[in-house]
Amino acid sequence: MRDLEISNQELSDLAEEALALAKGYWASLEERRTYPTTSGKQTTELFSRPWQESGRGREALQDFKSIAEHVRPSTGRFFGYVVGSGEPVGALGELLAAVLNQNVTSWRSAPAATSIERAVVGWLAEAVGCPGFTGSLCGGGSTANLMALGMAREAKLPANETGVRPCVIYASEQVHMSIPKAVALLGIGRKNLRLIPVDDKFRMRTDALQAAIAVDREAGNMPIAIVATVGTIISGAIDPLPEIADIARREALWMHVDGAYGGLAALAAPEKFQGLSSADSLSLDAHKWLYQPLDCGCLLYRHPDIARKTFSHSDDYVRILSDDPTEAFAFFEESIELSRRFRALKLWMSLQYHGRRAYREAIARDLNHAQMLAQAIASQPELEQLAPVSLSAVCFRHRSKNNEAILRRVIARGRVYLSNATINGHFALRACFVNHRTTPDDVQAIVSEVIAAADEIIAE
Repeated sequence: MRDLEISNQELSDLAEEALALAKGYWASLEERRTYPTTSGKQTTELFSRPWQESGRGREALQDFKSIAEHVRPSTGRFFGYVVGSGEPVGALGELLAAVLNQNVTSWRSAPAATSIERAVVGWLAEAVGCPGFTGSLCGGGSTANLMALGMAREAKLPANETGVRPCVIYASEQVHMSIPKAVALLGIGRKNLRLIPVDDKFRMRTDALQAAIAVDREAGNMPIAIVATVGTIISGAIDPLPEIADIARREALWMHVDGAYGGLAALAAPEKFQGLSSADSLSLDAHKWLYQPLDCGCLLYRHPDIARKTFSHSDDYVRILSDDPTEAFAFFEESIELSRRFRALKLWMSLQYHGRRAYREAIARDLNHAQMLAQAIASQPELEQLAPVSLSAVCFRHRSKNNEAILRRVIARGRVYLSNATINGHFALRACFVNHRTTPDDVQAIVSEVIAAADEIIAE
């Protein structure tokens, strides 16, 4: 046989072995520590091996067991970051997408994959109350936000041909770090990103936004866009979308909504997201609140003509010859990427397998779990909640002990995993619920583990 080819029988055996490894891992999740007992030195020694001249054959698959012992598992007790829990049907869809090996550049390149992605994007737009929006899947919210602000720049102050001219973008003090990155990469400059103060619920203050725009116009600066956030990364706050949309309309500014964390919660709690459909663009992450395996971001927008104006620049070798509007469609004319993997298949399979109601109820459980934790914190005199619970992030602290030491001890105990944040100058413990595996017992374990960790620190 030629190099890199294997027999059908051996391929079948490898596939069965790989699936057995996956099933064994999924079955073991709830028995695993929420964070591995490992170190940089240990993982370097284990996995930094030379690429040998001769192959190891099936032995290579057995490395999975060692790898699984040194990863952060997606158990129901992981509350550290805004990252989904890896729904297994989606993982199987990811495998099948790799089997098909489609480069989803255009319909001509990948007919079924392109049609499926366009359908899935339509599902997401409709699910969050933005029917008629179009868009594409991408790596995550950072890429989606970058593309959205690129569109805002080309819509309001075109730069593709002659270069960037000075302009200003507005966002909350609580904005995700991807927005300053995007502003820098687009040549606008971080000094031209105005960070607007927030209220006591960590929402953008629209009076301060309007005042900042007025100051910039008076100074001769050129405002082009407002970034609203639905689900700030620290506390889950939701900016006042209707009021921001009114300002954007009056000032003729592009309105982008960073919904990478919170946007898909509109499926379960649409009342929290009034005004979302007023956006010009919206980022979502299905690998957060649709629990999909990484990566699966999405950018939605209402103006495909502006997407094409922003991203269309093609060589003759990709020129599409068909006049049929479906067959002539190309994602590379509306996004940054040319090479694009078949991200949509996992969503297509997972969302159909479980149905819309199952996802709505899973998101609702996450929201309820956050409220449950807030109530549990309120019942403990030694604990203090530090921010309102707008979605599913809960920030709190121990009133009298070193919370950084408590967090280190909680993680070392390995029963629950929390992250940290800074709230009004205080070091906060932070639990975020975007996990379809979490149970009420897991929620209660957060409080008991924090108190136990605090007691251990006292004992030391």
